[in-house]
Amino acid sequence: MAAVEHWPAPTVAAAVRLADGTVVRHGPTAQPFALASITKVLTALTALIAAEEGTIALDDVVTEAGATVADLLAHAGGLAPDGDNQLADVGTRRIYSNRGIEMVADHVAARSGLTFADYLTEAFLSPLGATATVLTGSPAHAAHSSVDDLVVVVDALLRGRLIAPETLAAMTTPHRPELAGVLPGFGRQDPNLWGLGVEIRGAKHPHWTSPTNSGSTWGHFGQTGTFLWHDPEVETTAIVLTDLDFGDWALQPWPALSTALLGAVDPTTASAEPFDRG
Repeated sequence: MAAVEHWPAPTVAAAVRLADGTVVRHGPTAQPFALASITKVLTALTALIAAEEGTIALDDVVTEAGATVADLLAHAGGLAPDGDNQLADVGTRRIYSNRGIEMVADHVAARSGLTFADYLTEAFLSPLGATATVLTGSPAHAAHSSVDDLVVVVDALLRGRLIAPETLAAMTTPHRPELAGVLPGFGRQDPNLWGLGVEIRGAKHPHWTSPTNSGSTWGHFGQTGTFLWHDPEVETTAIVLTDLDFGDWALQPWPALSTALLGAVDPTTASAEPFDRG
């Protein structure tokens, strides 16, 4: 993990959660960072809790074109990235849409009578004591949090304290797995697998995780130079937050770090090479 000290980001905080719940930390893990699109993971968790509580249902139709909550969480609603215009029929293309995530949050707020930020806080942030985590704007990209808080959230998620195991399975299983689309920063992927609010690695290339991550790895990265992934095959989670926007600087170091971390967990994976841009 000390490799992050050679990254160009002014500040990097990181943690790895191992299968037995042990957490290894590096850097200022209590410091809040802008999460950018890792916010979508927190929003999806809130929506899934709302579904379990009966506030909403995953098959509620949210858009005039017929997209459900599940479709929007999985970027399968056909919506434009940042607007209400319909670019494709529902369930025909994977179009990464901030607006779709915001519409899910609006749906939760309308059904609950609470602001979405309040629902999120009451659903799990306050019960977990995740006091460094706050939603300051769009539920698609405007949360701030610390590595320590995200470790607490992931630990609670994996231990069944946030949602039921079957709900976690739905979250991390590809929704409409046949869909192709563009993965921001990494080009067209066919198929472009997504679960409910989390990206699923599958066989994507190039990718921000390691080639040694299993295809069932799920998580998200953010434009502010942040990433979170969980690999269920080795029951390992990596969380890295930085204050340098995602760019070419991350294309090799991110997969290389993940390769090294996985090699430490399972030495049989250590020989794989990190992805290149092509």
